Amino acid sequence: MKSTCIWTASSPEAPLDAPRLEGQAEADVVVIGGGITGLSTAIHLAETGVSVALLEAGEIPSGGSGRSVGLVNAGMWIPPDDILEALGPENGERANSVLGQAPAEVFALIDRYAIDCQDTRTGTLHLAHNARGEQELERRYQQFSQRGAPVELLEGEDCQRRIGTQRIRRTLLDRRAGTLNPTAYTRGLARAARQAGAHLYTHSPAEGIERVGESWRVDTPAGCVRAPQLVIATNAYTEGHWNQVRDVFFRGHFYQVASPPLPDDIAGDILPERQGAWDTRMVLSSMRRDAEGRLILGSLGCGDTKPETFLRCWADRIQRHYFPQLGQVDWECTWTGQVGFTPDHTLRLFEPAPGILAAAGYNGRGITTGTVVGKGFARYLTQGDDSSLPLPVRRAPPLRAKPLWSKAYESGFTLYHAGQCLRIVA
Repeated sequence: MKSTCIWTASSPEAPLDAPRLEGQAEADVVVIGGGITGLSTAIHLAETGVSVALLEAGEIPSGGSGRSVGLVNAGMWIPPDDILEALGPENGERANSVLGQAPAEVFALIDRYAIDCQDTRTGTLHLAHNARGEQELERRYQQFSQRGAPVELLEGEDCQRRIGTQRIRRTLLDRRAGTLNPTAYTRGLARAARQAGAHLYTHSPAEGIERVGESWRVDTPAGCVRAPQLVIATNAYTEGHWNQVRDVFFRGHFYQVASPPLPDDIAGDILPERQGAWDTRMVLSSMRRDAEGRLILGSLGCGDTKPETFLRCWADRIQRHYFPQLGQVDWECTWTGQVGFTPDHTLRLFEPAPGILAAAGYNGRGITTGTVVGKGFARYLTQGDDSSLPLPVRRAPPLRAKPLWSKAYESGFTLYHAGQCLRIVA
């Protein structure tokens, strides 16, 4: 398999030709990070006439924003009642409401700026892989329904027709959601930010920040930029000892493998409405088909550290379990992205210092969360109002034993996948 992100290779949105920051510049707001959060912040600030300078360490995108599964999901990773338990009733329902509407915010940006990201708006499917998973989907269905979400619990023939497998008897369809090509979406946001008036700089990693009078100065290898307000949107790709975002989450990974394009006479019954899907396994398996008909499978863990034979064995096991009608699949490519995790599976929005806003810990929901957080940051910076953010901006205490969290997660994922390959785990 080639080590290539299929989203980059197949993106209909062209790469952005942005300069490197050289010399000195000034702006009203500096944004560090050219992923979805940073670009959404830049768009919504620039649309109101605010001068924005955005710094990206590599190309746009070079991090997780372009390497995800591409699911436009509503809510957080955990179900609504668990969010209330983690955040309290007031903040929990606020997060449920704002993030429940997040797919609509993504699709509105796509429409407003004509972003060609191969998006679908037919929902997503959460698959119950066993009886316990069926109970979990029932629990989620009741909680979403109580809040007026357009969800359906599909069973039997209707369920199997939507997925293209006989292995699943119950699935939860969330009609708010959809899919897209994440590289194309991120490139489209960059184009939109520039069109709105933001100044974008690539290959310009932030090497440090310093308070200078009433402004923050951000240094890069070839220049610096000053602004009274600063947004740090680096999340799972946070580097540098100066960046306090690194203290509030732990880093994980998600790998994927993609087949060649599969003709409809072979694979047309698999996810025929192009919904993205994932199952209720302890270590989930994700599955979707892209605009060219590829089957894309994914799971938690770092594929970059695993031999190709391990990845092929895992992919074959999942494909033959769910979609045996495909026969032998010759997997085309594989790639891995990084994920910002928190122990309670909720995000962090905070002010590391006066004039600085930061976000981290999206727990695998970066497309929708990053989009609404960027919009909310822009409103907070211009109006002092944080009500459109999923949570109030508040203090975020450092995460204790952070290296242990990362090691424990990765070790657990690897052991689980090894069990799947050896048929110890069903």
